[in-house]
Amino acid sequence: MNIQPIGGGVCAPQGFAAGGIHCGIRKNKTKRDLALIYSKTPCAVACTYTQNKVKGAPITVTMQNVADDTAKAIICNSGNANTCNANGIEIATQMCELTGKALGIAPADVVVASTGVIGQPLSIEPIAQGMQQLVQSLSTQGSSDACEGIMTTDTFKKEFAISFTVDGVPCKMGAIAKGSGMIHPNMATMLAFVTTDVAIVPALLQKAVWSVVSDTFNMVSVDGDTSTNDMFTCLANGEANNPVISSADSTAYQEFCAALYHICTLVSKNIAKDGEGATKLLECTVTGASDKAIAKKVAKSVICSSLFKAAMFGSDANWGRVLCAIGYTDAEFDITKVDVSFASQAGSIAVCKNGAGMEFSEDKAKQILTQDTIQITIDMNDGAGSATAWGCDLTYDYVKINGDYRT
Repeated sequence: MNIQPIGGGVCAPQGFAAGGIHCGIRKNKTKRDLALIYSKTPCAVACTYTQNKVKGAPITVTMQNVADDTAKAIICNSGNANTCNANGIEIATQMCELTGKALGIAPADVVVASTGVIGQPLSIEPIAQGMQQLVQSLSTQGSSDACEGIMTTDTFKKEFAISFTVDGVPCKMGAIAKGSGMIHPNMATMLAFVTTDVAIVPALLQKAVWSVVSDTFNMVSVDGDTSTNDMFTCLANGEANNPVISSADSTAYQEFCAALYHICTLVSKNIAKDGEGATKLLECTVTGASDKAIAKKVAKSVICSSLFKAAMFGSDANWGRVLCAIGYTDAEFDITKVDVSFASQAGSIAVCKNGAGMEFSEDKAKQILTQDTIQITIDMNDGAGSATAWGCDLTYDYVKINGDYRT
């Protein structure tokens, strides 16, 4: 399949506009804190949400709004999570009502999201006062501003777009996301919004989203904390005019899933790379497992290990920490079959064979591990199951960032 990177972010697909402004939720006036994505054409919508028992009010409202499988807009604020607030549902509902009125659409056609500090009251005033400006900011070049509007501790924008074909018809897909801390597998994702001009029935869009999120966003961990506001939303407005994808057994559906997987993998890797205080992206690939489920568990176990993450920060080839993390994985396998190697742009080196140490050059290993992207390859030598997980190193700065996050 010919998937090509393009510009434009969430505005790359036909029919989408986006924008972002500073409305006053944040004290820092140089940072945008309110974002909007809009399609005049009604969209099929699919979402996944945090698995934390404590959920932000916007998730509750969004779940109600997308029950009919359609939406036309996404509004998101940063600087305040609107979580654990007595009037949180009221505020999230008002955000949808204000957006709907300003766009001339039903409030139920609006997906609402929030991100930031938990447990702080969120005033509707700055959002209400900024709504007209926000709508006026909508543009087919507005993806970058919208991306900035959803960022919190992120150090760079997560914004991507691709072109591909479905049934031979040119199609596009775009994404913006935020995520740097409070990120851990088995939740859904951080905040990620994907747009596409592909025509697909809602049930298959949701099926594709569930499948792809399981192998991408759920394979990311920065710090072991599952957020309260995680949400992934995909809007598909059908403006590419491809034959509507209506069968999971079709080539068209597989082409769509491949494109969605591609862009979600890009976002996932960059969220892990931008982990709070991180200096290195860790990519752990497990092969040779007896099945995919075990491969996923092992890969996540390794990238979640604080001791291993600290070793990677120090460029220390402490492979014993990899074996330790594999060993406490909740799965059945033979540890005496396991091989481990490290790799980066500086080369590769085997450090463990059949579950035991082997001679290797510490100097070469150090050189490999000083790079900013490290691959950890684990061969279980027990079958055909494989999986990849993404994480980051654990640094002094992670504690500094989270020691005074509110202040």
